[in-house]
Amino acid sequence: MIQPVILCGGAGTRLWPLSRKAFPKQFVPLIGGKSLLALTLERVAGLCRDGGPGVLCVGSEEHRFLISETLQEAGLHGTVLLEPVARNTAAAMALAALHTAGPEQLLLFCPSDHHIPDAAAFCAMVSAAAPAAQQGAIVTFGVMPSFPATGYGYIELGDARPEGGHTVRRFIEKPNRDVAQELLLQGRVLWNAGIFLCSAGTLLTALARHAPDILASCQQAMARTERDGDFVRPAAEPLQACRSESIDYAVMERHDQVAVFPFRSLWSDVGSWNAVADMSAPDEAGNRIEGQGVAVESRNMFIHAPHRRVVALGMEGVTIIDTPDAVLVMNPAYAEKVKAVVAELEARNSPEAITHRKVLRPWGSYDSVDAGPRFQVKRIVVKPGASLSLQKHYHRAEHWIVVKGTAEVTRGTEVMLLTENQSTYIPLGEVHRLHNPGRTPLEIIEVQSGAYLGEDDIVRLDDSYGRVVPIAEGKKAA
Repeated sequence: MIQPVILCGGAGTRLWPLSRKAFPKQFVPLIGGKSLLALTLERVAGLCRDGGPGVLCVGSEEHRFLISETLQEAGLHGTVLLEPVARNTAAAMALAALHTAGPEQLLLFCPSDHHIPDAAAFCAMVSAAAPAAQQGAIVTFGVMPSFPATGYGYIELGDARPEGGHTVRRFIEKPNRDVAQELLLQGRVLWNAGIFLCSAGTLLTALARHAPDILASCQQAMARTERDGDFVRPAAEPLQACRSESIDYAVMERHDQVAVFPFRSLWSDVGSWNAVADMSAPDEAGNRIEGQGVAVESRNMFIHAPHRRVVALGMEGVTIIDTPDAVLVMNPAYAEKVKAVVAELEARNSPEAITHRKVLRPWGSYDSVDAGPRFQVKRIVVKPGASLSLQKHYHRAEHWIVVKGTAEVTRGTEVMLLTENQSTYIPLGEVHRLHNPGRTPLEIIEVQSGAYLGEDDIVRLDDSYGRVVPIAEGKKAA
């Protein structure tokens, strides 16, 4: 029985402005209205049996509700292992192996942000590799290369193994184009997909041999876990001191019991806007259009415009990515340098580097519609049955206007029901809560006014999602 482990970390900055640090690419509805994480969970569902261990997701505290909600939508049961600090794939995989029921448990480690359309072929590949993993190998999977890619690492095949697959002759770092072309001509290389299958005991033994410091930090962290429903939190202090390194450097390139199995179906790590563009069929002019884009007398364009009309006139070979608060216009040859754009925005303290205008919360979402000196306007959507925290603010007052649904409002000791076109006022410092008692989403317009309007001016007194933070009177919330 195989337990899928989905690695949900990563900032996904190469797909900015759609992907941002607070909302990485694995959570963005990117393909057919579904996120890459959702598609990954659907893909591994074929390996999950009734009564089995379920799916284990490894991610950050910041994204815990996004992960949990995607699991629920996929109809899978599982556990979310929350890293208090990101320390790359070696530590993430070690934490997962230490969490499993026993050393014989086979673990399939999958990135959450890859696109593999043929789920049946994927499951067949994994099942074919299970005997090698049961016999003590760490199995990795390689994709048959279709062009001399410079953005992928390569695996050179060794001899065939009796139980299937091949030994690994060597791992090759991302090559330049001439080296990549030469590798393809040799005909015995695969792209490194970053997917691994092994038993928990095999991985822990390999870590003890090649990266004992990482393993020791993870063991100390897992010795003091806290559980909150489906969330498991390792201790933070040991991981803060842990070395950050990928499993490729820490183990795979040093280990002598590695097998590689080829995967001959479609695969993409969706690592750049060029990769996203390649997933759309071009029209007769070579244009790939998503959403409300229009190309007039233009050729070989990629336009991603889900929110509004974006028109390209007399242009050729340009990528345009539109979001409500930022637009990227790019030469596709610079697709690998989008990370540098994010770094530049961070240096300028630009919020667009981190968050979207629309921010998801476990109870729903809010969209910052407008803002100016001493005021801010938000459109808030609350899921049926959900509630915001019982809270107060030291620096702002709020007006709420219901535009859709029914709102149950707690204001001090008063509880009232508001329907469409009704409103209420929350004075500065007043304890309040917003609840949706209905079966349809509740939508309100919130107008904030005050000297400070930051999200850290929230003092949570009670919360359904465990976000209560004790705070000294008169201070802004951390």
